[in-house]
Amino acid sequence: MTQPTQPTRRGRATQAAIDAAARTVIARKGVLAATVADIAAEAGRSTASFYNYYDSKEAMVRVWAQRFRDEATDRAQGATRHGLSDADRVHEAAAAHWHTYRHRLAEMIGVSQLAMVNDDFARYWEQMCAVPTEYITDMVVRAQQQGYCPDDEPRLLAQAIVSMLNQFCYLQLAGRSGGHEGDVDDEACIRTLSHIFYRAIFSKEP
Repeated sequence: MTQPTQPTRRGRATQAAIDAAARTVIARKGVLAATVADIAAEAGRSTASFYNYYDSKEAMVRVWAQRFRDEATDRAQGATRHGLSDADRVHEAAAAHWHTYRHRLAEMIGVSQLAMVNDDFARYWEQMCAVPTEYITDMVVRAQQQGYCPDDEPRLLAQAIVSMLNQFCYLQLAGRSGGHEGDVDDEACIRTLSHIFYRAIFSKEP
């Protein structure tokens, strides 16, 4: 049996153009409304070119989701450094979530929308949210040992915070309130997220 050939430089360039076009179209229209024809037109390629690399737009998003998990895990490492204060650790975690969402906007939109209609993608979405959820759950447990948020169930609070992070990032980067993605003030958004995140865990009852 012949071994599959490695993609040529031209082939890699074509796939990169298709990926870039798909990210643009999905960020603009959402994955459910986007078509392969839309993606091919945005890339300046034929529809047949798309199918040289992916069986479907769902297959493409599935590959993206796997890459996303790796990147999210790498970005989260900064918040686990020793010597950070609670406020700094929360800021690092909020910044990691924001930057990952911004860099992988099409993946987040694609997987979250497909999760509403496809069980496989529902599992992908759960896996994508698992990294920040587990990290924040551990943070809540440690905070409770210091007397913070004593009446909260750690995992539920973590899931609520992750949901807030995801929805805020979506609204600012892809929704109506954010306008054009390039116009968004990264630092202001990260600061807002980290303040809400911090107060949800580390503000004591009067």
